[in-house]
Amino acid sequence: MKRHSANRWPRWIEDQLVRRRITDERVLKAFAEVSRAQFTPQRFRRMAEADAPIGIGCRQTVSQPYVIALALQALTLTGRERVLDVGTGSGYQAVLLSHLAREVFTIEIYDRLYFNARLNIQRHQQSPVHTQLGDGSLGWPQYAPFDAIVVGSRAPKTPESLLQQLAPGGRMVIPIGGESVQALYFITKLADGTFKKRILERVLFVPLLGKEGSGKQP
Repeated sequence: MKRHSANRWPRWIEDQLVRRRITDERVLKAFAEVSRAQFTPQRFRRMAEADAPIGIGCRQTVSQPYVIALALQALTLTGRERVLDVGTGSGYQAVLLSHLAREVFTIEIYDRLYFNARLNIQRHQQSPVHTQLGDGSLGWPQYAPFDAIVVGSRAPKTPESLLQQLAPGGRMVIPIGGESVQALYFITKLADGTFKKRILERVLFVPLLGKEGSGKQP
């Protein structure tokens, strides 16, 4: 992992990411190249560089840049990976991933968000991004295993389907917890099929819908 040079990045990236120990140059470069404003509703675009979540409809949000950057940095992507993005939302994280991985698979459960995100992704993707409307808590088994999985909403526990779809040595970042107490977990699948977990940050996310999430549907 390379470190940035002083004052290399736009001011908001320096203030929100670099000062909070986001040092992976590939991650910082992706944030510099992908405008968050293109993935937010018109009325909120003035907030695009704020370190806060932004509503995108369907009671969903695009997460604050720092939390997304923390998750992407933890995955240590090199550009050779196949990545599953659970919860497409606006498409912002999927497009960031397309700057960091070889191939991205992203799933959204809300049809309204899915169709909007698909257009955003088509306009801005770098490496191939495959989109699907469906239950992201079940993953995308026909394209598994994945080298990395990142989940954009919180589950009461880690979905078993997602664990099983990780390749040996694969990494997952997922928020786990209840409505008021949640943590962003980093999970590694070891060669023997067991899992190692650690907490990256205390967070606050909307619920993961679907069979292995909250159990609720849109």
